[in-house]
Amino acid sequence: MSYLSSRSIHACAHLRTICSRSHVLPARPFLRFGLNRPALSLRDRTLSLRLCCCATYRTSALHQSSNHLSISQLKQNVRLERNMSTNATVEADTTGTAVLEKGTCAADNPLLEDSVTPQFDKIQAEHVVPGIKALLAELNANLDELEKTVQPTWEGLVEPLERLSDKIERTWGAVSHLKAVKDSEPLRTAVDEVQPERVKLSLRLSQSKPLYEAFKGIKEGKLWSQLSEAQQRIVDGELRDFVLGGVALEGTARERFNEIQQELSQLSTKFSNNLLDATKAFKKLLKDPAEVEGLPKSALELAAQQAKTEGEAEATAEKGPWLFTLDFPSFFPVITHSKNRALREEMYRANITRASSGEKDNSPLIEKVLSLKQEKARLLGYDNFAEVSMASKMATLDKAEALLEDLRSASWDAAVKDLEEVKAFATKQGFTEELRQWDISFWAERLREDKYNITDEELRPYFALPNVLEGLFQVAGQLFGVTVEAADGKAPVWNADVRFFCIKQDGKPKAYFFFDPYSRPAEKRGGAWMDEVVGRSKLLAPQGESVRLPIAHMVCNQTPPVGSKPSLMTFREVETVFHEFGHALQHMMTQQAEGLVAGIRGVEWDAVELPSQFMENWCYNRATLNTFGRHYETNEPLPEDLYKKLVAARTYRSGSMMMRQLHFAMLDLELHARFNPGGKETVFDVDHRIAQKTMVMQPLPEDRFLCGFSHIFAGGYSAGYYSYKWAEVLSADAFSAFEEAGLENESAIAETGRRFRDTVLSLGGGRAPALVFKVPFAQIQRNHKLGAYKLF
Repeated sequence: MSYLSSRSIHACAHLRTICSRSHVLPARPFLRFGLNRPALSLRDRTLSLRLCCCATYRTSALHQSSNHLSISQLKQNVRLERNMSTNATVEADTTGTAVLEKGTCAADNPLLEDSVTPQFDKIQAEHVVPGIKALLAELNANLDELEKTVQPTWEGLVEPLERLSDKIERTWGAVSHLKAVKDSEPLRTAVDEVQPERVKLSLRLSQSKPLYEAFKGIKEGKLWSQLSEAQQRIVDGELRDFVLGGVALEGTARERFNEIQQELSQLSTKFSNNLLDATKAFKKLLKDPAEVEGLPKSALELAAQQAKTEGEAEATAEKGPWLFTLDFPSFFPVITHSKNRALREEMYRANITRASSGEKDNSPLIEKVLSLKQEKARLLGYDNFAEVSMASKMATLDKAEALLEDLRSASWDAAVKDLEEVKAFATKQGFTEELRQWDISFWAERLREDKYNITDEELRPYFALPNVLEGLFQVAGQLFGVTVEAADGKAPVWNADVRFFCIKQDGKPKAYFFFDPYSRPAEKRGGAWMDEVVGRSKLLAPQGESVRLPIAHMVCNQTPPVGSKPSLMTFREVETVFHEFGHALQHMMTQQAEGLVAGIRGVEWDAVELPSQFMENWCYNRATLNTFGRHYETNEPLPEDLYKKLVAARTYRSGSMMMRQLHFAMLDLELHARFNPGGKETVFDVDHRIAQKTMVMQPLPEDRFLCGFSHIFAGGYSAGYYSYKWAEVLSADAFSAFEEAGLENESAIAETGRRFRDTVLSLGGGRAPALVFKVPFAQIQRNHKLGAYKLF
């Protein structure tokens, strides 16, 4: 990691020693049980590559996340979204709030309607097949013409490709988004019908010899030296991704490669469908108050509300009945607070075996996915799929594994101590049975309450969602000089709970975003993620404007409002919102005019988690908490003693949380680098083998968490889950710059925030992360005297 600054290396040292500095290791016990929605993630929705909060596997929360790739990666099943025409406009009304004006309707099909945002309130499953087929026919004709006339110039190659890819990105993106947040059998059927044709277009783009030769012509010709840094990054990325997309393959090798890509796309979708269906299938209705002893009032209120939706009209939090599911807001309180040990065991076992049997069994899908990826890698000339993945990242396989092992060896003793402390505490409290997997979170939470005298339920009333958003937006204003204004009603939404916001800078619209906060287990994937609706682009600017403004999705699955109360959030849910907003900021605050590397597009995967993890740190800042930590009924601020307890508890069991996260990352790399499909070891054998060095308490023999590991089997983190830890080093470095400036020094914080905005958030994929993080110190020295290089 020689490209890292001295502060990054120092931050890595902190990680190694499980240091207690507030910005290094947030501890979130629910990690052990949470399962993925994504998160960043970051690309093709078919592959579920969104920018994700690792709520399910990481320390916080990005199902998937969504960093855009280059054109040729877009060609390869990479995040494809919907068309935006140049005559759609964004204007300001007399009140200063952005107004979205629809353009002309290209067809009676709302999926193809020419508008600033997709017509989410009108698009139905029956629109998908005719809409996508019509669009694909148009784009294939456009590609026919481009291949005949292509020239090795920016105007003759890159610009027409950006226009073409934007159309399919936006249209398919709308479909994929609705499938993630408003799933239904008719929508699944429609997607299954047209997805092979969409993949076929992607493959055609990624293997187009005329386009590839034209990019080579730019690289090797006189034009190269005249291109900007961002434009050169685009060309280099395209050339790399053409190769990764199979452009050099011929004959039967190409045919087989394309068959693999089609099958991987179908398997990814099936994996997600199976997991969602398996999660929905589990329902536990309880009627005896003794069975729900220990559960907090908020959990009982939610369970009673869920029971009402299933026909129990008289259900109340006090008398029941109560319905529990494997959806995280329902599952987590049981595994953490229920005194009913049999209930904890039943739900724990159900959770770790989701989608592992019957018609919804993901086990054979996992083996097939790994086999196909290995075959794909060898067709491309690589030894394994991990090497293919690393070809477009900052790290190499050796460096990623070295970092993980470094952190593992330094964290093991702390994790052992964590478990010993929980066992000792449980024994002291009179627990005489063997401590099992479904007991850990329960007793760890009791120990946390005893040690720090703080509970999630005590904190909830101070974290109402409206107040949290207000505080989040104030932080964004202080750091980055922007304002965030409600723009509800200015764009169609897919659910009545979805909010729409406008970000303004210097009084002018800068970007927009949708926010879908609540869990809807019947139709919405779990977890949290950020995705792109449309990216910033000079080429695709509306008529009369200089640039097209970016629009994002932020999707969470937090506790919904119960009765007349607002959504009262756990602190982990607060962190998740800050995390996803960090991803969204990188998409929305970009100043990059080249659309193919604007915002999260073109950013190496193992760097893209930096802004999200960076934003989480502000949750613990006292000045920030003062802006939103207010009792929802009395408006009283979060008491100082509670704040101190919250900060003190931040690194509680951080050794265990680190090891759990490292388990996911090391298992991911092992499966994609060395697993032999069809060999003596099954994927579950590998899971248990890796667990011997990453988990102090070994998993149950029947543990099948891999069947729910969407990040790597239906998302963008295949051979890339290590990115969370890689980016955590960079994130710690970034926040330490603010600490050095003085968190109480408002002017210094604002100045440092503007520098972060103008580099990390602004440059997008137009500059290599290693260069973004390695600006010569002399350029920004001012009052900081810390070493040869600074992060930004």
